[in-house]
Amino acid sequence: MAKKTATADVGMIGLGVMGRNLALNMADHDFCVAAFDRQASSVRRFVSANPDTPGGLVGCTTLKLLVASLKRPRRIVLLIPAGKPVDDVLEKLVPLVDRNDIIVDGGNSMWTDTIRREKALAAKGLCFVGCGVSGGEEGARFGPSLMPGGSKKAWDQLKPIWNAIAAKVDRKTGKPLEGAVPGKPVRGGVPCTTYIGADGAGHYVKMVHNGIEYGDMQLICEAYNLIKELLGLKPNEMSKIFNRWNQGDLDSFLIEITADILQQKDPANSRKFLVDSVLDTAGQKGTGKWTSINALDMGICAPTMTEAVFARCISAIKEERVNASKSLRGPRRQPTKPQAKKLIDAVRDALYCSKICAYAQGFALMGQAQQEYNWKLDFGKIAMIWRGGCIIRARFLQKITDAYRQDKRLPNLLLDPYFKRKVNAAQANWRYAVSLAAQAGVPCPAFMSALAYYDSYRSARLPANLLQAQRDYFGAHTYERVDEKRGKFFHVDWPHPKRPQSKV
Repeated sequence: MAKKTATADVGMIGLGVMGRNLALNMADHDFCVAAFDRQASSVRRFVSANPDTPGGLVGCTTLKLLVASLKRPRRIVLLIPAGKPVDDVLEKLVPLVDRNDIIVDGGNSMWTDTIRREKALAAKGLCFVGCGVSGGEEGARFGPSLMPGGSKKAWDQLKPIWNAIAAKVDRKTGKPLEGAVPGKPVRGGVPCTTYIGADGAGHYVKMVHNGIEYGDMQLICEAYNLIKELLGLKPNEMSKIFNRWNQGDLDSFLIEITADILQQKDPANSRKFLVDSVLDTAGQKGTGKWTSINALDMGICAPTMTEAVFARCISAIKEERVNASKSLRGPRRQPTKPQAKKLIDAVRDALYCSKICAYAQGFALMGQAQQEYNWKLDFGKIAMIWRGGCIIRARFLQKITDAYRQDKRLPNLLLDPYFKRKVNAAQANWRYAVSLAAQAGVPCPAFMSALAYYDSYRSARLPANLLQAQRDYFGAHTYERVDEKRGKFFHVDWPHPKRPQSKV
């Protein structure tokens, strides 16, 4: 099936949903793609089903044929499951390629695996790129957000392809450019891709993107649930609310699809709405959990993203929750409903403020990671490439880009003048929504954790002073004093009758 001459611009290994669609995206942009899958029948079906792509497809039934089909330096993209499958393919592929060839892992690999692989392949003279790909099936086909990390030399070779196939946003407004169809991609605009940094930086930033995505989705679900439980609105009525929100500051892909989901009737019962028939147990693929674990390892406070992971965990124990609901009592509901407009406005503001906190936590985590791994991350550019193609694409991200353009060393998004104004103006409603949830017994862990994060971050003094005294009491862990310079530690001999203090 493969041509003997090296005519292909890029190779694609893995023809699952993402691999197929990214390959077609490349072919739409006039790049010839050599395609391989371990199932030869998948290769044949893929090539025969797409005979007229502008760039052309070259079907390859072996890795050796794939490599022979590529122009040099070879550019080969892996879109296969993360973990051992990547190492297995690399073991077979590496002996077939030459120095300076480029291998791209476009899956959701752990960034530490990418660091390890990049180092090992660099020793062999090969360029390895770990690239986050966000946008799902549609994004891969018509324009994803691409987050490549690895050698700068490899990026220079990939850049023409990545710039072409990435989602595009308007140069002035930052709004996504849409309207791509098979064979006719969107041209012009600013591509939603940029060089992220060395070795595992691309996959790390993609992981944090997914952690923020977890938080964003959970916050939207809590907004929906609070309105449903306290006002008793039907899904189609809430769809109108989310549509209205999508015209303002909350304009985003996730709000847009939420509005669409809520108005969908159940295909199995036209008298019901589909959302009411969907079982309330959420799955997860692990990247949100990775983000939360890494935040703990880095010592970065990221409670909103972490609560979103825990929310999925507790949703999974459906039978246990059903049994608990029969015996565990909550507060008595208020005899009168809250005023509808007041509550809806409060939930909107709570959603926006909590969203700011979730993103602040994600960017703070990336800020710590760049110190840990000696990366140089451009947060303004990262926010910009998330404006189109990816799941968390939103108008809001333009404000993050603006914030980091004004202050590249901004320690936290909450300190940006725009976001400070927004939170100051909306926090009364935020607190009202959270208090209503607590009083009514409606679970809103992400809303509540975001508010606690905000209140903790703005507090000049926290009760950790008592905590340090406790630690010194039972474990002689020492403490610092408010009237001494930082770095001087003290200990009280707690069992001693006079409890003398000593400098450590």
